[in-house]
This record gives sequence, structure tokens and C-alpha cells, in this order.
Amino acid sequence: MPPFLFIPLAEEIGIIGEIGLWVLEEACTQTMAWDEKGYHVPRVAVNLAVQQIESNQLPNQVMEVLQRTGLPAERLELEITESAIMSEPEKAAQALAEFQAMGIRLAIDDFGTGYSSLAYLKKLPLDRLKIDRSFVMDIGINDGDDIISRAIINLSNSLGMDTVAEGIEHPEQLEFLRREGCEIGQGYLFSKPLPAADLMAFIDKNRPQTP
Repeated sequence: MPPFLFIPLAEEIGIIGEIGLWVLEEACTQTMAWDEKGYHVPRVAVNLAVQQIESNQLPNQVMEVLQRTGLPAERLELEITESAIMSEPEKAAQALAEFQAMGIRLAIDDFGTGYSSLAYLKKLPLDRLKIDRSFVMDIGINDGDDIISRAIINLSNSLGMDTVAEGIEHPEQLEFLRREGCEIGQGYLFSKPLPAADLMAFIDKNRPQTP
């Protein structure tokens, strides 16, 4: 079942926080399991819901998960959407500052789909800015999406953040993004989502060969 079907329902009935913490613990546990098998994944990224940000308990909960699983804080990246930040800007700023103090990396997800204040955005301790797939999918087809994607990359670079493009499906999109200075991409061009065991096989198949 795709997330867009069950996440809105989970938010509506008030259980998204519990689901979010379960996902966080599973992701951290799996990353440590890959380590034990010799597959070092540098960092794992996990999304946060706005209801989690609204809870003042979230930083402590995240710290407890890291302690239980043994994952170093610098190997965790938390993603929060632009709209979630702006719905509770003060709580979001406080939580992000606490995460930064722990050494956790922070990313703003789906950038360009909300209505953020750029003056506020520059004050947040963010490491990455993710271009929403709705702008990436028509790169090379819609001049407006080319312009918006280029502007987001320039903004991210100017603020000293990494830029991640979501939803890359075609080589032409990848070529444009690389040319404009986007460092990281995700999407079906590289791989569809994989179960944990299949990811190890994918890594083996695509591991650079040493001479």
C-alpha cells in the first residue's frame, strides 16, 4: 500500500506519531544490521510528520531511539516538509536546533510546494534542500519547471546547503540537474524502492570495481 493512501488517514485519526517513531527505529536498526553484514550505508533519512513536530517530546524520543539502536547521530538525517515547518515555525525551529545539537543532519522536503518565508528559512539549521518531484518531472518540457529548479538549486547553494532532486526518471533530467549544480538525486532512474535484502544485492551489482 503506497504511503499517500495511509498517511493522511493516520494523520486524521492521530496515530502518525506512533507510526513515525516505529519507522525511525526500524530504519536505524536496519542501518546497523547492514553494518554488521559489511554494507556501510553512510546515512539513513527518515521523514517527520507535522504532528511529531508539534510534540515537545520528539527530540528526546529520537535520542532514545539512537541510544537503543546504537546508530551514531551523524548517520541520521531527518526530513521535514516545507509546509510542516511553516505550520508550526517556532516549534519547528526549536526541535531543529535540538537535533542539530545532537549532530543529526536536517533536510527540508518537497521544497517549492509550500509557502515558506525565505527570511525565516535562512535562520533554520538546515543541511539539505530537496526539490519536489513535481518540478523535476517536466524538466526539459516545461520552461517554468526548468527556471524553478534552477532557482531552487541556486538558493540552496547560496545558503550553503546540499541540493537533492526528487523523482528523477530520465537521463535528460539528471543531465540538467548536474549541469545546474545539484549534487544528489533520487528516483526511478537509479532504482525503485527495494526491500532491505534486495538493496544489498543492488549494492553488490553496482559497487565500483577496484583495479
